[in-house]
Amino acid sequence: MDATAEQLDELVLFEIVDQVAWITINNPDKANAISPQMRDRMAELFESLNGQFDARAVVLTATGDRFFCTGADISVGREYAPRPDDAPKIAVGEPRRMMLRGQHPLMASILDCELPVIAAVNGTAAGVGAHLAFMCDLVIMSENAKFIEVFARRGLVPDALGTWILPRLIGPMRTKELMFFADDVLSERALELGLCNKVVPSADLRDAATAWAERLASGPTKAHMFTKWLVNRALDTDRHTIAEEESWAVELNSGTVDSKEGIASFQERRDPEWRGF
Repeated sequence: MDATAEQLDELVLFEIVDQVAWITINNPDKANAISPQMRDRMAELFESLNGQFDARAVVLTATGDRFFCTGADISVGREYAPRPDDAPKIAVGEPRRMMLRGQHPLMASILDCELPVIAAVNGTAAGVGAHLAFMCDLVIMSENAKFIEVFARRGLVPDALGTWILPRLIGPMRTKELMFFADDVLSERALELGLCNKVVPSADLRDAATAWAERLASGPTKAHMFTKWLVNRALDTDRHTIAEEESWAVELNSGTVDSKEGIASFQERRDPEWRGF
């Protein structure tokens, strides 16, 4: 059954505090699994932050201290197009379209968000849930959190752009190890592999995420935007192309208020006052 708008607002919490947007998965009864409606709502929220002035950084987290996100909520039925009585329940091509129209746009909305996004991973992040965190720009884990590339346990192929992002974070061989064996990756191991930036006690997770997010939100927002775009492009772009794009980014950024403030504050030997535009 589809959630009402009011129910959806409770399943995906959203607030802006001190120019930090908080997107919180709030489905603890289902281990913070995400339904198609929740998935689409999250993508909509990330996209809505582009071009806004009231938020300058984002934190993606979840309620509780056991689960960040355990993947897709498979208890929610999918609707398929009407078909003849003798047609299969799920026809070839339908799962592909579901992926391209659902999970992939959510992952892209994080990668393409103009603001820096921090994942505050409060518990188990499995499958799609792990990939949600990997798409973020920075990852802070609580000490009890873990990642699981759970797909092989179910005889499934990894999805939600996991086979694209993981090799870029930890290399092909480590990626195959995690995906073939589907073992739990505890927080300290995740830190060692480079899947997170730091690990903190569970009770300190929100404070740690807030500190980084507020630091980003008080920084040169457009410079962060260009930096994120260039770094995300770098591993898929040849040197000559990235040199051209980097040069354009430098030129465009030089016209921002913050760029001029950065130069002025340096010349005047004072701390800069970043405005975010």
